[in-house]
Amino acid sequence: MSEIKFEIKENIGTLSESAKGWTKELNLVSWNGAAPKYDLRDWAPEHEKMGKGITLSADEVQELYKLLSKIVED
Repeated sequence: MSEIKFEIKENIGTLSESAKGWTKELNLVSWNGAAPKYDLRDWAPEHEKMGKGITLSADEVQELYKLLSKIVED
């Protein structure tokens, strides 16, 4: 299995931190040299390891924002 290469272009924010120091972060990440996408996942303290997460395009983030806004408004 080939190594996954990534570059965190921008840290947008941290949602939470576990007792072991892992953080759930929203970042703009370039995977394997591709155009950066929004990425939500758990990261080890120095970003040396990562958990499973989701990667979203800018359009998908906008749609997610609209859906989440409905929850907040209720």
